[in-house]
Amino acid sequence: MINIYVGNLPYRTTDDDLRLLFEQYGPVHSAKVIMDRDSGRSRGFGFVEMPTESEARKAIEELSDKEFQGRNLTVNEAKPREPRREGGYSAGGGQGNPSGSSSGYRGR
Repeated sequence: MINIYVGNLPYRTTDDDLRLLFEQYGPVHSAKVIMDRDSGRSRGFGFVEMPTESEARKAIEELSDKEFQGRNLTVNEAKPREPRREGGYSAGGGQGNPSGSSSGYRGR
């Protein structure tokens, strides 16, 4: 399965619009416009999964920078999603310890 990123989508684009656009190049396993969870509006990008690599490559080649609903699309193979970090802190020294060691130093 090839996962394709589609960016610069018009905000009115639906999942069905995306599916129909890519079905010109072969079977589409899924097509999803990403929505903002707070506003419910499109975030302007989506993902399409195509089962056949040759058809997916053809779709990427043909649709990249093509005008769709008034906007030029950005289309490329999606990169794997990076795992999210837990919490909001980076690894490093303890509070008040500029050296990062556990020497017991407490800044004064």
